[in-house]
Parts: sequence; structure tokens; C-alpha cells
Amino acid sequence: MEEPQSLRSLFDSAKEQKNSLGSRGDTNTETYRDEVNAAISKFQECQRQVSILSLFSSNELLEDVSTGDLQYMSLEYHLAELMQRGATSDREAALRRALDQYEKYLMRLDEYMLLPAGDKKLFEQYMTNPTSFTLAPSNDAAARREIKVNRFREEKELKQKLEYFTRNEARLQSDDDDTRSLYLAELQLYTHQTFQALDLLMQELSILSAMRNAPPRPPPTDDPRQRSNIGGLNYSDRLDPSMSQLLGRGRGGPILNSKGKPMQPFTLLGRRSEMQQGVFRPGHNLPTMTIEDYLDEEHRRGNVIEGGGEKSGIKPEVDEDDHNIADQETFKARAWDEYTEANPKGAGNTLNRG
Repeated sequence: MEEPQSLRSLFDSAKEQKNSLGSRGDTNTETYRDEVNAAISKFQECQRQVSILSLFSSNELLEDVSTGDLQYMSLEYHLAELMQRGATSDREAALRRALDQYEKYLMRLDEYMLLPAGDKKLFEQYMTNPTSFTLAPSNDAAARREIKVNRFREEKELKQKLEYFTRNEARLQSDDDDTRSLYLAELQLYTHQTFQALDLLMQELSILSAMRNAPPRPPPTDDPRQRSNIGGLNYSDRLDPSMSQLLGRGRGGPILNSKGKPMQPFTLLGRRSEMQQGVFRPGHNLPTMTIEDYLDEEHRRGNVIEGGGEKSGIKPEVDEDDHNIADQETFKARAWDEYTEANPKGAGNTLNRG
């Protein structure tokens, strides 16, 4: 059966509009969202026409599908990609609609045995437990990196193969086999990107589910600091204390009683500016002069002993060659010995004698 021209023109228009959206930077604007919805509507209309024409059946083989109809096998893939881009209030519902389209796309390829061995295994893994599907275990960084590198290499090869066919567009118009190879190469690339999208979608759905099931946040009145009564009834989140708290060092109440007696320590300040100047001072006393200035001041006051002498506590060295000084030291020592002999220790203690 020859395909209706309206279906092909609608499909080409939808693909062209989808490709133009990929290079747009205004993804948060209302215009962008409207164009995404318009492209989705076009692909959905293509789906409706494909269903009416019964272009695909689970009872036929790939050889039974005409070359012109192969391109419509990617309808669900394009729809899923656009549904991921759409901005809706219910993000989780939009992602699940995209997942449904990805599943339909893979199921159709599986019916026509278009999934390679590796992709077939991934599809079986996904269908067994969709919620836990992943391309690599999340707790093994090395495995995830290796799989990511391998899949990037595979995707690059598929894109190069696809570019080769598109560069020979003139041959595609006259050679049915080359056209068929082009559509099959597109399906291989879309399948490769589908499993990457499923991996990311499952991670995002897991996060959204955890956020939905998370316990509600306590109201402001349930602040643990207020429950423990820190600061009393006058608790405040202000970081800068009031002037009365600064003057009273955090103490409350009056400073003087009715008789004028101080009830708590306080400091008299000449001006309010003195306290303002001391707000950003360090908690320790800074030096007011250098060590050199201090020594100069001590010199000026006469507190520094210079040149030795008796006050310095340093005994001068006796010159052994000076006989006069040696005789003086000898006479001094003899006088001391005579004094100690004449006045033995305890001789002056006459009060406690019996």
C-alpha cells in the first residue's frame, strides 16, 4: 500500500519542528511550551493515521514492512522526547507518559527483532523490574564510567553511519536498499538513546517519589530552640543584641533598684559612639607599642642597668697580676674569718639559755 502524502508531510513537519526546538535557548518561555505541545499534537496525529492504516502488525516480519513505512516506527521515540521537554505542573505524570511511549517504541522493535543482543538484554532487564532499571550500578563509579565511555563510543559510531547515508541523499532517492539502511540506522541510534533516557528517567522518578513521600516540614512554632525555651519568651533570631543587652551584657531587668543601689554590674560610657567603636574590636587587648618603644621608655625611666656594677649582680673578675687588689681580697677574707671566730653561730641568743 502506498502511504498517503498527508501522513508523510505531517511526519516531516513534526520532525522539523522538533529539531528546531533542540537548538532553542528560551526553554522557559510560554512560546517554547506552545511549540512543544504543537509538535506533540502532530506526532499524535501521525500515530492516529498509522493506526488507521494498520501499517504495523505483530504477525508480520521486518521484510514485510515497506521501506517508506520504516520511518514511522520512531513515532513513539519522538513523542517521548518531547514529553520530557514539556513543562507541566505535574512533572512525575509527564515523565510516566514519556516512559509509556519509550516502552511502546521498544516493544515494536522487539516484535520485528530489531533489537541487537545487548539492547535485547537491557530491554528484558527493564521489563522485569522497571523501577530498578539502570545501565550500571550506582555504587560502582568505575563501572559507570566504563559503561558511559563505551556507550558514548557506540553512539558516535552510529551517528557517523547515519551521516554517511544522509550525505548521499541523491543515492537514497534512487536506491531503495540505501534508504532502508538509513531508516534502520536511525532506529539503532534512537534505541541507543532510549536506554540512556530510561536510566535518567528512573533516577528522576526515584527522587520525585522520595520527595512526595517525605514527611512534611514542621511549622515554625515547632522550632527546637523554642521547644527548649532557649532565650525564654523573648527569644529572637536577631544576631545583633539590643542596646540594653549590650549595656547589661545580656542581663535583663533594671540596673538600679528604687533606693539607687546597683543590682548588676554596668559600665558608664561617655558617649554612645564609644560603644559603637568597640563593636568590631577583637576579644583580646592589642599591643600599644613595639618592643623597641618599650625598651626606650624603660631606658628613659632608668629601669635598665648598664655597664655592670654592684646593682647588676655580676661579680667583677679579679686580675691576678694586680697585687694591690689581691692583698685587699686577702685582708678582707682574714677579717671575715676573725669575725666569725669571735662571734660563733648562736652566740647572741641569750634569751632561751637555761
